[in-house]
Amino acid sequence: MKDPQEYNVRAVERALQILGCFDDEHPERGVSEIAQEVGLHKATAHRIMTTLLNFGYLERTADEQKYRLGVYLADLGSKVIRRMDVRREALPYMVQLIEQWDETCDLGLFDQGQVFYIEVMRGSHTLTIAAAAGQRLPAHCTASGKLFLAYLPPHELDALLSQPLVSYTDKTITEPNRLRQQLEVIRQQGYGFDDEEFEAGIRAVSAPIRNHEGKIVAAMSVPGPTSRMTLDRVVEIAEALKGAMQAVSRRLGWNPSV
Repeated sequence: MKDPQEYNVRAVERALQILGCFDDEHPERGVSEIAQEVGLHKATAHRIMTTLLNFGYLERTADEQKYRLGVYLADLGSKVIRRMDVRREALPYMVQLIEQWDETCDLGLFDQGQVFYIEVMRGSHTLTIAAAAGQRLPAHCTASGKLFLAYLPPHELDALLSQPLVSYTDKTITEPNRLRQQLEVIRQQGYGFDDEEFEAGIRAVSAPIRNHEGKIVAAMSVPGPTSRMTLDRVVEIAEALKGAMQAVSRRLGWNPSV
């Protein structure tokens, strides 16, 4: 059986590599920089980038010296998010949780070792803490991220923990063995918890959404400032969140008795 990559069209592959050069740290890049990053001749990179520009996948900066991702990609991303069954089924429960606790709710997927947020709804408090839809956050120090890690196949978890774990606060767990111990606790209690591990003064709790096979396909979390998210309140929210996410999971075909 052929390797699927053998069917790749080289020009398309290069175009996708160019699009992949842009991230939060490098939102704008010049042709020479991209050519070097992707390993292309500058003229080749320029031709591909011009095509991407013409179709709206790239746009020039105001000084026309650099490029950035085009708004058409945002439109495509929105179409992908809108068709997701998990988002559609989760939205009513997000509304209910916000009405009950008046805290922000976010919905995330696990992608390439990170949490990718596809929906965020805020409570009424002036002081709110939230990721943005479309944002990615590290898995090892976020409530949803640790929840995903807790249920990863062992070989995938080993691969992720073999890489250095970045410290964001003095509470970030960067020792693999300590993190493994916490993941075991998460599996036992059925919800994830972040105690100021990504951002000082912020706690979050998360619960899983399962598909018809019982696989965790998404997680919903409730973050907030420690002034409101006391440890007792976290446990109360966690139980409500678990119940709501079990209801979402059943709508996706999950049967806990099977």
